[in-house]
Amino acid sequence: MLRSVLRRLPVDPYIAALLGTVLLAAVLPATGGGAQVADDAANTAVGLLFFLYGSRLSTREAMDGLRHWRLHLTVLAATFVVFPLLGLAARGLVPYVLSPALYPGFLFLCLLPSTIQSSIAFTSIARGNVAAAICAGSFSSIVGIVLTPLLAAGLIGGSASISGHAVTGIALQLLAPFLAGQLLRRWTAPFLTRHRKALGLVDRGSILLVVYSAFSAGMAEGIWHQVPVGRLLELLAAEAVLLTLMLTATSRGARVLGFSREDRITIVFAGSKKSLASGLPMATVLFGAHAGLAVLPLMLFHQMQLMVCAVIAKRWAGRPDTPVRSADERPGDLPEPDLPGRDSPGYGGPAPELPGRTAAAGPGQRPAASGGRER
Repeated sequence: MLRSVLRRLPVDPYIAALLGTVLLAAVLPATGGGAQVADDAANTAVGLLFFLYGSRLSTREAMDGLRHWRLHLTVLAATFVVFPLLGLAARGLVPYVLSPALYPGFLFLCLLPSTIQSSIAFTSIARGNVAAAICAGSFSSIVGIVLTPLLAAGLIGGSASISGHAVTGIALQLLAPFLAGQLLRRWTAPFLTRHRKALGLVDRGSILLVVYSAFSAGMAEGIWHQVPVGRLLELLAAEAVLLTLMLTATSRGARVLGFSREDRITIVFAGSKKSLASGLPMATVLFGAHAGLAVLPLMLFHQMQLMVCAVIAKRWAGRPDTPVRSADERPGDLPEPDLPGRDSPGYGGPAPELPGRTAAAGPGQRPAASGGRER
């Protein structure tokens, strides 16, 4: 009965769980010894999460994906060049739209790697290049483990506790478990395949733990007293503009570069998103006690990108494979991204992403739903 009720909600159940976790941290924050226990549990869960991801990523898939090097370079450029430039340009919004306290978190959001599972799921729904989406998200996450802290050191500076110790901490927490998963994949992959649904709880639960720990720390520093409702609305407006610009840039840029329709779909979904799973543990290490305020822009952007991209994916999925084109339109041109409204189909977003491969839907088949959270 509960599952039936949740399906009818306009908001995805996992997004509701994320918001509920924030509310729990606001009402019952972890303090004192409990805060240390919550931090240790979150760190352990994140390490396990990246170990599972390393175990699931096939080395053969990664090697096959290297053949699409132009696509991957385009996604990486959107993620680590265009996004950061827009983040730097947003400095002009301070203090009129973005408060000085929120801007470091907004810029940090722009420095993060792309997602994995939601990019795959949306690409599959829109009938894009799923194999390329798997590799694009994977490469972005791996590069981001090293590049994001370096970019944060150069662009955020004193607002984050950037040091050699911080970078080493991120490598130990994220990269080391991932490499261990790759090394042990021969033995762990069959087990993970058999228990995929059960392990989804680890994926979702790890993010909920990190959210609870970060926002508990935020309650201790009075995060909600620092950000009035008006500032939150202004932050949402700035992030809506950021997402619109990235969706438009990836769509038109991929068209100018001459990619096929399937590849352009992949570039739009992989190049316009940011990873909650990578961003939360990085923020905890880089911002320390101020992580709660720093991850607030990421939390809001995460919900927005899921809802907007769900609408776009479903609209593109409904278009014929060979649409009628004007005389001056090149074959396979993608329509411009559609922004969602209350009357849009699928408003409310898909289930957040899980690590693992999402199979592309065949003709006449309904794509498999994504049941976890984003990377």
